[in-house]
Amino acid sequence: MSNATVLFRARVPKQRLKRAEKILARLGLKPGEAFNMLLAQIELREDVPFTVTTKARPLLTASEQAALWTEALGEY
Repeated sequence: MSNATVLFRARVPKQRLKRAEKILARLGLKPGEAFNMLLAQIELREDVPFTVTTKARPLLTASEQAALWTEALGEY
């Protein structure tokens, strides 16, 4: 397998990148590493790793979130 890389450039809103960089830094990641992870997931799944839709689902209430948390992970 080749280790060749390619430079990929994209225009993104400045504030979006700044906010994302802060979150990624807490995870020990740089934006390029996160982008590479996204591409790896697309490659593995042969699809986008999240739902893309024009029909937004309603947000969960705090109690609904808590119930799902408890169901999935047990009592807090």
